[in-house]
Amino acid sequence: MAVFVLDKQKKPLMPCTEKRARLLLQRGRAVVVRLAPFTIRLKDRVGGETQPLRVKLDPGSKTTGIALVRETETVDPETGEVERTAHVLWLGELEHRGQAIHKALEKRRNFRRSRRYRKTRFRAPRFLNRTRREGWLAPSLRHRVDTTTSWVARLRRLAPITALSQERVRFDMQLMQNPEISGAEYQQGTLAGYEVKEYVLEKFHRTCAYCGAKDVPLEIEHIVPRSKGGSNRPSNLTLACRPCNRKKADKPIEVFLARKPAVLKRSQDQAKAPLNHAAAVNTTRGALFAALKATGLPIETGSGGRTKYNRSRLEIPKTHALDAACVGQVDQVDQVQGWNRPVLAIQATGRGAYCRTNAFDNGFPRGYYTRQKRVRGFQTGDWVRADVPKGKKAGVHIGRVQVRKTGSFNICLPGHRVQGISYRYCQVLQRADGYGYAVQPKPQTEVARWAA
Repeated sequence: MAVFVLDKQKKPLMPCTEKRARLLLQRGRAVVVRLAPFTIRLKDRVGGETQPLRVKLDPGSKTTGIALVRETETVDPETGEVERTAHVLWLGELEHRGQAIHKALEKRRNFRRSRRYRKTRFRAPRFLNRTRREGWLAPSLRHRVDTTTSWVARLRRLAPITALSQERVRFDMQLMQNPEISGAEYQQGTLAGYEVKEYVLEKFHRTCAYCGAKDVPLEIEHIVPRSKGGSNRPSNLTLACRPCNRKKADKPIEVFLARKPAVLKRSQDQAKAPLNHAAAVNTTRGALFAALKATGLPIETGSGGRTKYNRSRLEIPKTHALDAACVGQVDQVDQVQGWNRPVLAIQATGRGAYCRTNAFDNGFPRGYYTRQKRVRGFQTGDWVRADVPKGKKAGVHIGRVQVRKTGSFNICLPGHRVQGISYRYCQVLQRADGYGYAVQPKPQTEVARWAA
């Protein structure tokens, strides 16, 4: 994973390797600025030569892939064609918290409604006399746009970004629901289309719905066979490996899975899953493009089908970050290099809540949070290092802290939590910024084209 570098005046320079950053820190020529993403600042250098860097984005409903690539162009002396090669320097996956925001708003709405019913007389609902500004998005959707643009701005402060790329996925839900729609009826909805097969692959997580096989050639299978009156609607489509598809043939799914009731119920539930994630991507793609365009940087857009084609042709595994690396123009076989590297997992955790009372589902309080967010100079979410000299918890613990008013904190480590650490043993490494960080290992290097 590349290390971001700033000069003496905190201006971004070209990222360097981990080995070079380690040598600069050991020789006293640099200091650490941030731990995630890891950034150093040089003490003895002002300015320097930079190369074109591009940030590529693969927006999603739950997770957005981010890739920072260095572009080089070569001109073919015979044909004069310009070939652009992308060298992947840094990968990240931003996990949104839109569902948590939706649940919090729903909880607040229920509390408000309950309070009004208890303490006020009847009042007619006021939902027809309120206006919304142009371009308004629901808070859970606005969060996806804001967090993505904020990370683009953060990367611009850490690296000399010169261009942007965005995958403008467009799910045509009307066409997926009724493939035979046309004419004036179709013009009332979204006009552009998206591959139904790609949607089904994402919906069923690229696994066989009948045997659960992964990393095998998958085929589109009709739950209700066409010979029995089944349609091509996505609610009637599923994924099946070739043996299962041939074995099922034109049998009804109830007959084929008669001895597997759990698999039958799961397949039927997945087939009836709503299109809310596709709707979220459709709603936010335009707002995200407008926000990126406001940065003043040139923007390149590409379709989801093109991203999948690039990734399949280059035999790159399916992840959000690597999808981002394949967004846009990728024409030659060797034009995405250095993609097999660790990924920084970024989870949007928020900056706390204004509500300081914890309540049951019925609204009655069951506990209270501290009135001050900061205790003994620490705040929940800070990245700390705890050096415990003795006792059962002796050792060094590095992780996110959960503060208590008593000064006895909890340290959240990957997979477990250490409780009862005194604030006297803690040292702040990085202040809370509303995100949690973890480094994911390198993806598998071998993958078949059909596995995409």
